[in-house]
Amino acid sequence: MNILMVCLGNICRSPLADGLLRSKVKRDGLAAIVDSAGTANYHVGGPPDERMTETAMNNGIDISSLRARQFEVSDYDNFDLIYVMDKSNYHNVTRLARNDKDIDKVKLILDELGHSNNIQEVPDPYYGGQAGFDHVFDLLDRSTDIIIEKLKND
Repeated sequence: MNILMVCLGNICRSPLADGLLRSKVKRDGLAAIVDSAGTANYHVGGPPDERMTETAMNNGIDISSLRARQFEVSDYDNFDLIYVMDKSNYHNVTRLARNDKDIDKVKLILDELGHSNNIQEVPDPYYGGQAGFDHVFDLLDRSTDIIIEKLKND
């Protein structure tokens, strides 16, 4: 199973989701490849935002080696699932889809939390304070736990 996490700039939400899922895949000895990308090219080649790197590290997840890249049409060929952080990312990714098979691969990550969750989109913490980064960590930690359980049951 190959899984791609996508947000706008690939420096906050998607690298965190990438790092969380990678660490859980490794911990559980699962066969999965995880990566992340952004729909925009603002930060290509750059590291994750320092505040997100610190938030992740404070929770035992090292994302410092990840580098931003832009989503490409070829990602549809290389990934089985593409999790996006919000509806804008969903639109940007599906706009590049070549067919319904591509579109079927794209999911909002918070949909994994089901009806118990009262929000559909992972908020972008970039312009906020530490509480926003902590909130995003919590949302993505819970979502990736569910993804791991699905991988174990496949």
